[in-house]
Amino acid sequence: MASGQSDQGRNDPLETLRGAFWVIALAVIVLYAFFGVLGAFWIGNILPLTILVCVLAALWLVHAAFDRRHHDEEQRDPRLRTARQRRGF
Repeated sequence: MASGQSDQGRNDPLETLRGAFWVIALAVIVLYAFFGVLGAFWIGNILPLTILVCVLAALWLVHAAFDRRHHDEEQRDPRLRTARQRRGF
């Protein structure tokens, strides 16, 4: 069976690494927030780490916004909708 262009991106190791990076970044942000709320550390005492996590969170939000925008554009493509209808999805 011929694979479409969307199937080619799934086997790209660079895309896999990029996705893994964003998952790990989100995990770091969530863990930092969890332990901060838990009171395991005082946020002011580790100011460089706090700044780093804030920058990482901002970058993740920008990434999520661009990813959502790209996903929305894919959903609007009439060729994709026709292909889904043809496959029965």
